[in-house]
Amino acid sequence: MTTPWGALALTRFPEDPRDRLRAWDASDEYLLRHLAGEDVPLSGTVVVVGDRWGALVTALAAHRPVQITDSYLAQEATRANLARAGAEPGAVRLLTTQDPPPGRIDVLLVRVPKSLALLEDQLLRLAPAVHAGTVVVGTGMVKEIHTSTLRLFERILGPTRTSLAEKKARLIFCTPEPALERPASPWPYVYALPDGIGPASGRTVVNHAGVFCADRLDIGTRFFLRHLPDGRGGRVVDLGCGNGVVGTAVALADPSAEVLFVDESFQAVASAEATYKANGVPGHAEFRVGDGLAGVPSGSVDLVLNNPPFHAHQATTDATAWRMFTGARRALRPGGELWVIGNRHLGYHVKLRKVFGNSRVVASDPKFVVLKAVKR
Repeated sequence: MTTPWGALALTRFPEDPRDRLRAWDASDEYLLRHLAGEDVPLSGTVVVVGDRWGALVTALAAHRPVQITDSYLAQEATRANLARAGAEPGAVRLLTTQDPPPGRIDVLLVRVPKSLALLEDQLLRLAPAVHAGTVVVGTGMVKEIHTSTLRLFERILGPTRTSLAEKKARLIFCTPEPALERPASPWPYVYALPDGIGPASGRTVVNHAGVFCADRLDIGTRFFLRHLPDGRGGRVVDLGCGNGVVGTAVALADPSAEVLFVDESFQAVASAEATYKANGVPGHAEFRVGDGLAGVPSGSVDLVLNNPPFHAHQATTDATAWRMFTGARRALRPGGELWVIGNRHLGYHVKLRKVFGNSRVVASDPKFVVLKAVKR
């Protein structure tokens, strides 16, 4: 990526030479050009929210910015990109969306997330640290910035306007009004599950902002909950756990099961832990933010339950599903099983046969299919 401060070699995480998706886009470039061209003062506390792969903080490393992200993968990519750029160790302070934000913010740079709820949550958390002199600039591709996006900035921080589009990217300019009366945060959001979905029927779900289908049970998970394997104890992984309702259902059905909840989203793992505790589930559970099953010992798991995402930000990709399936095969004991829910058109049965050598349909309807693969 070419920036006003020089060229940077950037990669996503985990690095894959076959991956043609870049670690930056035109909105990152647009924001950096604006900061340099308008001579925005960067001497105070610079906070960058939602930096997808560390492109922004790597370019601004000399100004010792703070990065706030919901993504473990983005945080790891940032570490790698900073090292590759020769940044001074500790030049960028890495925070998650679950960490307390800085007490004062002089420059706030926001990479607009896909989730409007996550944007709302983060702006509400950061607003007390913003003062009248804070420079607030958002950035995103035109298709990511909507009227609702601008209204959020205006309702929480102050008057907001947008730039002209360049290379299908746009900037958001906001003038903070510290005395603005802000709404109370609705997050985390708590609701009761419907009946007819097995052991989790009527149970409580806790969702932090940004977690998939935060205000209701999505139809895919509803179908999966009705077709989970019978209680069998052992070590169970809720892989890509989201709000943790699937792993919680397993623990409710069989208190002898040891459930590991894993997701790359800090918001998701916090939701899963809150959901599990809200239901007073007996037994043992572990909650881990990470890159799928990396770090889980080979041959140590009896059952993996998985609803793979097929989007990475705005890009449609099966790379995450592939890594989840191959990771599951490595982590499973011989005879262990991977159960997968997915839209029928995604063709996960083909991938499972390539990875495991077998795949069987457990249940299906016109939209979804539940598949099982066994490690031989």
